[in-house]
Amino acid sequence: MTYIVVENCQGCRFTDCVTVCPVDCFHGDDQMLYIDPDECIDCGACVPECPVEAIFAEEDLPGDQEKWLQINADKCPDLPVVAEKGDPLPGAEDRKSNLGFA
Repeated sequence: MTYIVVENCQGCRFTDCVTVCPVDCFHGDDQMLYIDPDECIDCGACVPECPVEAIFAEEDLPGDQEKWLQINADKCPDLPVVAEKGDPLPGAEDRKSNLGFA
C-alpha cells in the first residue's frame, strides 16, 4: 500500500504534508506534489496535514481518482524531492476555497 496525491493538489501545492514525512517521499513540479510509491512507508502522517484533502491511502482512493496512482508513480523519478515547507502557489487560497475548504 502507498499514499497517493490526487488532483486537489493541482494549483495549490501546499507543502504542510512534506514536513511530517519521515522518508522524504514527496516530489514536486510547478503545479503539484506527488508521492513516490517506492519510498512511501504508509505511515499516513501526511493525510491530516493536507488542507485540501488531496492525499489518500491507496485502498481509499475514490474510483474517479484511480488514475493518480499511476501518475504519482510515473512522475516521481523525474522530479526533485520536496522535503521543506515552501510557499503555496499563487491563487492556492482561492483554489482551496473553490474546493470547499475554509
